[in-house]
Amino acid sequence: MSGESDANDHEHTAEHTAEHTADPERVLARLREIALGFPEVNERLSHGAPTFLIRNKRVLVHLFDDHHGDNRLALWCAAPPGVQDELVEQEPDRFFVPPYVGHRGWIGVRVDIDPDWEEVAQILEQAYRLVAPKPLVELLDAQRQ
Repeated sequence: MSGESDANDHEHTAEHTAEHTADPERVLARLREIALGFPEVNERLSHGAPTFLIRNKRVLVHLFDDHHGDNRLALWCAAPPGVQDELVEQEPDRFFVPPYVGHRGWIGVRVDIDPDWEEVAQILEQAYRLVAPKPLVELLDAQRQ
């Protein structure tokens, strides 16, 4: 990451110094309902965080609780081109550029601030469509019909 990104990450993190009050287990249960509903998705710990993978290889979404002291309970997932910038600009209290993967267009979604689970499901479906192999996306489309 460039020095500018590091400075921006620090500034954003500094804004969120109060601990979140969301129940991580309840959030994880809701996330499981959504993520495990996609074809060939499984769950395992990765970097100490619940992570949902497609075919046990490609990351669909991470759930981080207080990642490096950022005081957020948040999802990190892939997003279509331009979506990250749009969401972060429109709602910076709910969306952020996650470290390590933000440069690839991934989006951070806070789920400790009254999450809209329908919106989360839509975000995860977009991520799935970006990350999953084409045959699995076709299977998802067939299941949706």
